[in-house]
Amino acid sequence: MRIVGGRWKRTRLEVPDLPGLRPTPDRVRETLFNWLGQDLHGWRCLDAFAGTGALGLEAASRGAAAVVMVERDARLLRALRATCERLGALDIVSPRAGDGLAVLRGAAAGSLDLVFLDPPYDSGLLQPALEAAAAALAPGGLVYAEDRQPLSAWPAALEPWRATRAGAVHAQLLRRVA
Repeated sequence: MRIVGGRWKRTRLEVPDLPGLRPTPDRVRETLFNWLGQDLHGWRCLDAFAGTGALGLEAASRGAAAVVMVERDARLLRALRATCERLGALDIVSPRAGDGLAVLRGAAAGSLDLVFLDPPYDSGLLQPALEAAAAALAPGGLVYAEDRQPLSAWPAALEPWRATRAGAVHAQLLRRVA
């Protein structure tokens, strides 16, 4: 698995062999960042369920000012920190141990430009995370949501903008209404 674009393009990411870990496929990440644009200069991002960190690292590679990556699995967190150290990215990317939903709920209103939500399937975390993300996003901010099924509901503060499907992955980008 590699970073698709930006200053770290083609950089290999370490992917620990853990049950249930399903990194966002390259094709989906490429589509997402084509939607977002290649330059995320100055954006404040949160990868609430970081896993391999592919989404947050893609944002940092494209110029995001700050990316917080939250992961509760200690092995994944060690791999994230090692990757960030290898890239010299710790001034931009902050890997943190913890609960992504709790971090989202604690984020100040309007403090984020982009939130990545790819919680474990069947965890029941996606809908509450969407609610929390809507509150934390700046007007016009975006939330990327990935699940096994297409989204059927979202908070009133969000509107669907783009959607794609790749195999079993349904990905949707929603925008915070002003």
